[in-house]
Amino acid sequence: MVALQSLAGRLLVAMPGIGDPRFEHAVILVCAHGTDHAMGLRIDRPTPGVDLGEVLSRLDLPSTGSAAGLPVLVGGPVERERGFVLHTDDWMATGSSSSFGDGLALTATREALTAMIDPLSGPRRAVLLLGYAGWGEGQLEEELADNVWLTAEADLDLLFDADFDTKWTRALAGLGVDAARLSSQSGRA
Repeated sequence: MVALQSLAGRLLVAMPGIGDPRFEHAVILVCAHGTDHAMGLRIDRPTPGVDLGEVLSRLDLPSTGSAAGLPVLVGGPVERERGFVLHTDDWMATGSSSSFGDGLALTATREALTAMIDPLSGPRRAVLLLGYAGWGEGQLEEELADNVWLTAEADLDLLFDADFDTKWTRALAGLGVDAARLSSQSGRA
């Protein structure tokens, strides 16, 4: 039996013709990956009509003008009302933050929401995502074997910048792949 190599901290980049409109041109950061499950956050799709200032207001959390206009991302199709703050690991909530990858952490608390807009004591970079992508035992490995996803190194600029329209193309370019040359057909030699 081959030992599982964890993909936590790596990107999944959707291949053309993935067959699921929820993941067309998706770039997903894998946050947890083990033998029985995997969990990731889509980092390339803003939630239409929702910004961080509005979320903070709805939760009666203190806000600054800097929160208005900051995007809230669609993290995935599972539990879309559940929020996750993806952030750099220079800020951690004791008992609540989970670090993974190279300098990344995930926190799902109100404390993380207020910290993400605090330029003095909050994380250097952070984004709020609603929902997540999840895979059951062996499901992600099967999708990888079927060439549904490419895997890539996570880059902080790609993870946290607001150029959402080009993230898929840039993730592919980081692998040396020209998006215009990809085919939606796959096969096995």
